Amino acid sequence: MTSADSPTTRTSPAASTTAAGAAGIDPRGPRFGAAVTAALLALTILLAGSPAATVLLAGVVVLFVVGVARGAQGSVQGVLYRRLVRPRLAPPRHLEDPAPPRFAQLVGLLVTGTGLVLALAGVPGAVLVAAAVAFVAAFLNAAFGLCLGCEMYVLLRRLRPSAG
Repeated sequence: MTSADSPTTRTSPAASTTAAGAAGIDPRGPRFGAAVTAALLALTILLAGSPAATVLLAGVVVLFVVGVARGAQGSVQGVLYRRLVRPRLAPPRHLEDPAPPRFAQLVGLLVTGTGLVLALAGVPGAVLVAAAVAFVAAFLNAAFGLCLGCEMYVLLRRLRPSAG
């Protein structure tokens, strides 16, 4: 993977714009958001089979909707990170393109939203399966910095025919 294709393209704070012109984001923010999401999904898995699990999954779906609409930095978790955590840290060494984490939010929304719809339709185990799949992705991002949705974004960009 070349640095131009990397979902975590590193830039200096002074050169923190992406090709689209949007400001780069602190890569620790999406990882913090993934940790919060993983914790909520772990609780959902522990409560599987109960109405509380369905309510928790619905809450995670809402968090993903906000993340898709406003980007990872504008998500509820992103706002918490920016207000409570980032002021206590040194400035980031690099900034990232916000598009891959936003796409990852969409993938999370599709997984959890499908699980919620299936659960509301009466499909047994839908909450557990959706929460487990989303938990694995969120945990990998939070613990190891491996954003599966971001990697999917890069792969899809590579597969897209180039203009011209």
